[in-house]
Amino acid sequence: MYSHGSTPDPRFSLANERTFLAWVRTSLALLAGGVALDAVELDGPHGLQSALAATLVALGLLGAGVSWLRWAATERAMRLRRPLPGTAALAWLAVVLMIVAVGLVVLVL
Repeated sequence: MYSHGSTPDPRFSLANERTFLAWVRTSLALLAGGVALDAVELDGPHGLQSALAATLVALGLLGAGVSWLRWAATERAMRLRRPLPGTAALAWLAVVLMIVAVGLVVLVL
């Protein structure tokens, strides 16, 4: 990674790292939410609760992987002076989280 292209402005590299860390924090929150949901007994259907907990944990794991891949792709693009990559992952994360939120409403009510 660091042997390709030229070193970008440090501000851009640091901003890329901050974005990476924000994704990692989000991933940790999703993992913690999944574990907490699995640990608590709710009155709703147990299968739904387990599915939502597993979905949150899976999203946390995926988020961590996507964050690393996105950091690397952005760093590479900056070093090679190419356009920055887009991220469809954020849209998918939002869609799945909305589905999980609907499931949580069903579970709690």
